[in-house]
Amino acid sequence: MKRQNTSHTVMAQRFEAKESRDNFPTPPWATRALIHHVLGSPDMVQGMDCLEPACGAGHMSKVLWEYFSHVASSDLHPYGYGEVADFLEAEHLSQSVDWVITNPPFKLAEEFVQKSLTIARQGVAILARTVFIESVGRYERLFSINPPSKFAQFTERVAMVKGRLDPKASTATGYGWIVWEKNVSGPPQLVWVPPCRRNLEKRGDYDTPSSSASEEKRQLPTSVTSKTQLQLV
Repeated sequence: MKRQNTSHTVMAQRFEAKESRDNFPTPPWATRALIHHVLGSPDMVQGMDCLEPACGAGHMSKVLWEYFSHVASSDLHPYGYGEVADFLEAEHLSQSVDWVITNPPFKLAEEFVQKSLTIARQGVAILARTVFIESVGRYERLFSINPPSKFAQFTERVAMVKGRLDPKASTATGYGWIVWEKNVSGPPQLVWVPPCRRNLEKRGDYDTPSSSASEEKRQLPTSVTSKTQLQLV
């Protein structure tokens, strides 16, 4: 009988068939962590607008509505939320916004960042596997030219399941927020996202998505600290 190879090296990889939609919804608490523990506090984005160009069923967009005054959402595929449009090709998605925040398809993440940097007035943030910061080619094409202001490594695992949210899911894959802030100078900073899932999860986060509630602003978490731990890379 063959046994499944469950080594860390194998389990940490996420393989997608060429025809597969890279749809791995972001747990809501992981998006809130960006605002509270990476950017600093909700005050940092108050009154600003945001674009989520790989919105899927809207799990990240709905959380962003808790903090931003307006959130435009789109995706290449019709998941039932936001506009159906190709972010990399659509001209009307090239209009300037304060922030672009998304969990892009891994294979297109570099292209998403490159375009986002041309339209974002304040900053760009992508949720990506930790291994995204590797690669000589990516360094030469992106990081050496436009280095991020912060790389925020989650200390807790952010478990994502294809096509759905699952509060009981587990993963061997590490994730982090990579942030480019237009008004920040100096070398990139390494930020640890402290354990925060328990404080940032809210009732209803894992309910079946409803497009009718897509732009409802929900109550902000109360037991959250905005302190971050920074270290120069």
